[in-house]
Amino acid sequence: MSGQAIQYIEDAANLSAALRTLAASEFVALDTEFMRESTYYPKLCLIQLATLDHCAIIDPLVIEDLDELWAFLSDRAHVKVLHAARQDLEVLDCRQATRIGPIFDTQIAAALLGQSAQIGYGPLVSLRLGRSLAKGHTRTDWSRRPLNQEQLEYAADDVRYLAPLYLNLRNELEERGRLAWLEEESHELERNDAFKVDPLQAWRRLKGLDRLRPEQRATAKLLAQWREELAIKHDRPRGWILSDEALRAISERMPANTKALEAITSLPAGLVRKRGAELLEIVERGRQARETEAESVQAPRPEPAQLALVTKLMNFVRGHAHAMQVSPELLATRKDVEQLVFSGKTAHLLEGWRREAIGERLIAIAKAERSGDRQS
Repeated sequence: MSGQAIQYIEDAANLSAALRTLAASEFVALDTEFMRESTYYPKLCLIQLATLDHCAIIDPLVIEDLDELWAFLSDRAHVKVLHAARQDLEVLDCRQATRIGPIFDTQIAAALLGQSAQIGYGPLVSLRLGRSLAKGHTRTDWSRRPLNQEQLEYAADDVRYLAPLYLNLRNELEERGRLAWLEEESHELERNDAFKVDPLQAWRRLKGLDRLRPEQRATAKLLAQWREELAIKHDRPRGWILSDEALRAISERMPANTKALEAITSLPAGLVRKRGAELLEIVERGRQARETEAESVQAPRPEPAQLALVTKLMNFVRGHAHAMQVSPELLATRKDVEQLVFSGKTAHLLEGWRREAIGERLIAIAKAERSGDRQS
């Protein structure tokens, strides 16, 4: 693969020609390079596409019209091969609301064949193809131009090994009758709303809200919405607008005046001067909205028998995953098991391929254990 020619594309004519060449393949590998350290939205800097024979590196910073590319990526006649696809798909969705598919995620495919659910691209290429990838440009500023040949080679390596990796993994999935499992797992990535941001739901990123009093929780939700809307408007990281620590402190202390705001050490003085009135107004709204929030409820402590059952089921998951050669995390998560034991929720375990692979077994074991407890 290292001898594969790299085509660096900076104009519409060469883009059209490259896409025609790539379209001859039933699949195309896809990767992106982007920057988002100082912005809310990721800045798309490169789009890499490859088949077994061709590798094209497209520069979206200099090509103004990429409509032909978006049409190509949304054409379901070609499988799109990515590794850990979610981040790249989110980046592309921010640039153009294009529903890319069908998706073949090599990280998920590897997990369905026994590798860690979080296996990286480099280790997987080494494991399945026996090739070692360079790591010298992981901190490159991909927005700077011009790019040198070494940078282009690095960007190409991120995508061109995906092509043989796809064939390698796809063949084994077919042999084991698991290709349909991979397709099921990919459907979530292809949803139209998979990467949509709703500021009203921004509070769901926060942890521990259930332990707050109603007025504190209402304030935290309003602050999270305010922060998200400002981050979007000014295209800045949400943490630059208001840190999680400061958001939590405001919610807990419920300051009633500027002096109380200034006493919050995690809140920058400049932010208090500039937006103190807004923050105090949000706190007041939170105080008034307390009736819309339920009283804080401490989750009941699990009983020893429940904790023992979780341990038993997790041991079963690991053992069954080892026998099947599937990543335990992909087969059933600890959250799945805890929901089954603590609240009887079984939806994820009974969806698609998991139902037969492990879901029904876990539910049967849990039911038998509970019956035994009642009888004893």
